[in-house]
Amino acid sequence: MSVPVIAFFNNKGGVGKTSLVYHVSWMMSELGLCVVAADLDPQSNLSTAFLEEEPLELLWSANGHDTTIFGAIKPLKEGESDVAEPKLFKINDRLHLLPGDMMLSRFEDDLSETWPKCLDGDIRAFRITSAFWRLLQNGARQCAADVVLVDLGPDLGAINRSAMVASDVLVIPLGPDLYSLQGLHNLGPALRLWRKDWKKRLDEIPDPKLVMPQGTMKPIGYIVMQHSVRLDRPVKAYDKWVNRMPGDYREFVLNESIPEGVKVANDPHCFMLLKHYRSLMPMAQEVRKPIFHLKPADGALGAHTYAVQEAYRDFEKLSREIAKRAGIPIEGAISTE
Repeated sequence: MSVPVIAFFNNKGGVGKTSLVYHVSWMMSELGLCVVAADLDPQSNLSTAFLEEEPLELLWSANGHDTTIFGAIKPLKEGESDVAEPKLFKINDRLHLLPGDMMLSRFEDDLSETWPKCLDGDIRAFRITSAFWRLLQNGARQCAADVVLVDLGPDLGAINRSAMVASDVLVIPLGPDLYSLQGLHNLGPALRLWRKDWKKRLDEIPDPKLVMPQGTMKPIGYIVMQHSVRLDRPVKAYDKWVNRMPGDYREFVLNESIPEGVKVANDPHCFMLLKHYRSLMPMAQEVRKPIFHLKPADGALGAHTYAVQEAYRDFEKLSREIAKRAGIPIEGAISTE
């Protein structure tokens, strides 16, 4: 039985996606789940959020990048039968990082070349296309993980296509702006095409013993990120973009029409409107902590103390809801901290 894989993806960068994966990974581990946070973005921003420069430099220079995701891919890329066992970086007992690597971009051409060859029943093509899935599952088994959370770059290239083939469900972060919604317009059709094309390829598997991902990549909702707040409401300049989200999400991602009267506030597909917590983020980045773990010694004094508590409640609620929609049970009630 495979471990659930949750991808966080939009075709628009700069919406706070990596910070979201980082904080949800921490929170899910705090709630008792064993989590693998996988950095499949060649820019490796998730890895830099978790690790200081010194351990990162060692990861990216030691033994030809053997301790990164590229190191695990390299044997398959160089003609061997399969990927190597991934090497996880232990953050704590319930949270592990599969480190990213800028060298991963070298795998893009292989993925592009082998995608059509799957239709010819080429076993190696299937192994390359599904390499991310085996890496994620092997990493999850190493630490008996309950879930894998995947951070992706914002493009619709071959790396992200194969990452989505490896994913069971998808969470879409949205910024309240034109560019984020346009990314949604591009993402929805791409998802449907990838899902359809992978289903065709599954019919061409030459060996029934070759286990492949199902490539469900099911969208389970969107999150409104980095909204400015005035009197607990988005500022007026953003209203028109926020108000378009329920309809655009249904039309372009779900291929459905929107029922009358649905707004973000009552849209079951919207997880929540998540504050940016701008004043806390620099502190958290400096001490390599999630914002909801900040202490007075880190600089979280006065009003920041209440913001830390609010962030904890927000991310706990969000993480529980993501797990619920992904079918991953979390025991216990929501904290009142």
